[in-house]
Amino acid sequence: MSALDHLMAFQRQTEALSSVAERLGWDQETVMPRGAVEQRAEEMAAMESVLHERRTDPRIGEWLEASTPRTEAETRALELIGRDFRRTSRIPARLAEELARTTSLAQGIWAEARAKDAPQDFLPTLDNVLMLKREEAACLADGGDLYDALLDDYEPGMTGAAIASLFDAMRPRLVALRDAVLGAARQPQPLTGHFPQETQLRLARACATAFGYDWSRGRIDLAVHPFSSGRWQDSRITTRVVETDPFNCLYSTIHEVGHSSYELGIDPDHAFTPLGRGVSMGVHESQSRIYENQMGRGRAFTGWLFDRMSDAFDGLNIADADAFYATVNRVTPGFIRTEADEVQYNLHIMMRFDLERDLIAGRLDVRDLPEAWNARFLADFGAAVDRPANGVLQDVHWSVGLFGYFPTYALGNVYAGCLNEALRKAVPDLDDALAQGDATPGTEWLRENLQRHGGLMEPATLVEQASDCSVSPEPLLTYLERKFTRIYAL
Repeated sequence: MSALDHLMAFQRQTEALSSVAERLGWDQETVMPRGAVEQRAEEMAAMESVLHERRTDPRIGEWLEASTPRTEAETRALELIGRDFRRTSRIPARLAEELARTTSLAQGIWAEARAKDAPQDFLPTLDNVLMLKREEAACLADGGDLYDALLDDYEPGMTGAAIASLFDAMRPRLVALRDAVLGAARQPQPLTGHFPQETQLRLARACATAFGYDWSRGRIDLAVHPFSSGRWQDSRITTRVVETDPFNCLYSTIHEVGHSSYELGIDPDHAFTPLGRGVSMGVHESQSRIYENQMGRGRAFTGWLFDRMSDAFDGLNIADADAFYATVNRVTPGFIRTEADEVQYNLHIMMRFDLERDLIAGRLDVRDLPEAWNARFLADFGAAVDRPANGVLQDVHWSVGLFGYFPTYALGNVYAGCLNEALRKAVPDLDDALAQGDATPGTEWLRENLQRHGGLMEPATLVEQASDCSVSPEPLLTYLERKFTRIYAL
């Protein structure tokens, strides 16, 4: 066997073990008994120890040096393996294992504190997680910016300064649009009523099917915080149910189908290699957001959904499909990021981005985080947070150490804006299919132009190739202004 063959065989096993570790995380958030938290923390720590040892094996460096790639895919795989090898080698095994153990425990502590509205029960644990993440960042940054080092895990090549500049460019138009919409004379009617869980889940499955979810390689379960998990031949989704708000369940499902379909849509030849997963979280979010918003919240698909919901719930308090479209896209003040409308969603992300940068930089102490959150929310959204579960405790991300993850949500929206513009030009009759509950023309275009490539290109390069334009917030902002100007008769 050549050096390249040895390396790829070794990497194949590492990728398989990483997938097993991911499945442990899925199990913990869905069906694991609550009393098994400490055991699972030890299991996760043990898996991370094995993975860290493999990812820093000195033979990887030797194989990389001796390997001669024969194809574009092999060249890119070597680049990604080398990047991961150099990065992981900077992190002590002790730290990697402790991070896995602490974040596994922290997730359960966060969930308990959130259920009890008791931030004081979680903040000491969050402080431990933050200290470990700062230590990790210092190992990776090599004297550079700590936040940039963590952000690179989720969006390679991106920096906090670049994100801040992007957000500064977006914020004025988003705020102006929000203020105009909230002050408009025309306001959509809210959906009211009781919507039983089982009926919601049946509709959620129908929506997932409409967006092409492959049930032979996936499943749907309930979770506190919706997520997707897995790749290659097994990518699962989760959703949550609020019996007074079916949109929460239905659009969380479509969102996660976007994530999962990306993983399932990658060229099978890339399985068990670094190319066999989404290239970045920003690109991942572009898929979930374009499924959920540009296709799922458009007038065509909401017309189909209106008929299905009317039948399933024996009528709705909304008069017709046009009014229902406005209701689905209703802009209202709210505390919860995952329930935010398209106009305000990015403003939620901008707030979290600033707070977590300050936490990593040491400008904000964990003890002061609830107060800082509440003050910033009041300033940005004009409302006082009513309870911690609707404020600082609402997101799982910091409990599991995902510092640097939040900005990729907004970056994904920017990417989705570019992709949607290209999709609409390439598939002009897309709405005809969506009106019949069939997103296939859109999902197939995305699979062919973006998803199948996996990690073959850098994130921005992939989006620019698929959309045939430079990455810019302009398509997203134009789309939002046109859509909501019409809905609200501005």
